[in-house]
Amino acid sequence: MITVNQVTVAFATRKLFENVNIKFTEGNCYGLIGANGAGKSTFLKVLSSDIQPTSGDVHMPPEHRLSMLKQDHFAYDDYTVMDTVLMGNSELYKIKQEKDAIYLKDPFTEADGERAAELEAMFAELQGWEAESEAAILLSGLGIEQDLVEKKMSELKAAEKVKVLLAQALIGNPDVLLLDEPTNHLDIKAIKWLEEFLLDFKNTVIVVSHDRHFLNKVCSHMADIDYGQIKIYKGNYNFWHQSAELAMRLRSEKNKRSEEKAKELKDFIARFSANASKSKQATSRRKLLEKLDIEELPQSSRKFPYVQFKPEREVGQEILQVHGISKSIEGELVLDNVSFVIRPDEKVAFFSSNDTAISLLFKILSGEIEPDSGEYQWGVTTSTSYFPKDNSEFFKDTQDLNLIDWLTQYAKTTEEKEEQYIRGLLGRMLFSGDEATKMSSVLSGGERVRCMLAKMMLSGANILMLDGPTYHLDLDSITAVNNGLQKFKGNILFSSHDHEFIQTIANRIITLDKTVVFDEVMTYDDYLEKVS
Repeated sequence: MITVNQVTVAFATRKLFENVNIKFTEGNCYGLIGANGAGKSTFLKVLSSDIQPTSGDVHMPPEHRLSMLKQDHFAYDDYTVMDTVLMGNSELYKIKQEKDAIYLKDPFTEADGERAAELEAMFAELQGWEAESEAAILLSGLGIEQDLVEKKMSELKAAEKVKVLLAQALIGNPDVLLLDEPTNHLDIKAIKWLEEFLLDFKNTVIVVSHDRHFLNKVCSHMADIDYGQIKIYKGNYNFWHQSAELAMRLRSEKNKRSEEKAKELKDFIARFSANASKSKQATSRRKLLEKLDIEELPQSSRKFPYVQFKPEREVGQEILQVHGISKSIEGELVLDNVSFVIRPDEKVAFFSSNDTAISLLFKILSGEIEPDSGEYQWGVTTSTSYFPKDNSEFFKDTQDLNLIDWLTQYAKTTEEKEEQYIRGLLGRMLFSGDEATKMSSVLSGGERVRCMLAKMMLSGANILMLDGPTYHLDLDSITAVNNGLQKFKGNILFSSHDHEFIQTIANRIITLDKTVVFDEVMTYDDYLEKVS
């Protein structure tokens, strides 16, 4: 159990949350949710004592151990993979280090022998002899091959480091487990393994994630940061989301009814307060009006962009033909004889163990780069809009452009180039008022993504290619993009690691391993069942 007492976190310019009083109890998994900037990662750091709250305190029984997923992928570069995982249980690792150092002593004194015996007892009590075996099981489950276990962390790829740090957090059955975006950069199998691990985990878990399917699968409760408070609700993310929408609607309807009743009473008072025969009724209605509770809806920190893609024309029957495309990067063959045909109404999710292969294919199909061999042909009635995984080129050398000027570059018609039209589109993407004059060179990752989506909305394209469109977005923005793409009438080619996003959009799956190794019309869930 971990108890939060009267915790307030405030910075110079804003207060994240105030006087928070909640308990996280054993056996539950809590999804910590809230808008970008609401303070999710900050709250995890408060729980882990990495930062101190402005006021209040966090209590955990002294005999309990807390473990948190580390975010610095370079902190352990000088250590082996095995040592990095074992360091997740810091007390056990310190004992192991001291024990190993004593046995290397020459000469080995009687005092050394006594200390070694003490350490062996402590080591055994902490299940030290099973620790390396447990670490190996965790690493294997997450997809780290045995031949990497004794390598230095500096020799691993970024995605492999993420898995090792996750194993580090999980080892030793911690009493409280804090996970900040644990599914980032994990492949399908690793995410599924983590879901099963957390479902079997008996202690307390608090997790931040933008993956709605993951939250639905593992969470028993949601801890919602909003209105400057943190409140806990029973149920997974979908249950919370539906309940929150219902509560907001009921509260809004109650306000509407109250406002209508108030207007009725005011009209009666205005008509009859000077009429002697009606004055008594008018007085009673005035008293009723004074008692009428017109509750104001609290201002939520959440903001919902409105994403809508409108193709200017239908795509026709000929969409895309790809014949034998191959491409090497720095001497490494990434795409090898890739061929497929896209048909009308298809929304295709692309997968690969090497994300570079998908990005490279999309760059070729968008005309950014040429293939080494092979060819592709878009249908004569098609028009494309491309969302790259790395959008930095679109904001390079734009320090003199505010968002209105930046987006106006991509407008085609006279109407679209009107400032009022551009401001309206930016407002739909949460850049209203002065936000629309923000300089394009100082945007956050999420803000850049919303700008790129606005650019695509201007295009009127009937073919959308999106390479990881949900990265950097909060849950509400991801849902907005998800809904917009579900309603889109053209074709979509996309990549994503978001289960819910893929399942609700894709009707065809293509998997690349240099060449096309899987290509079928089916949903994502059906695909997972087939390949598992």
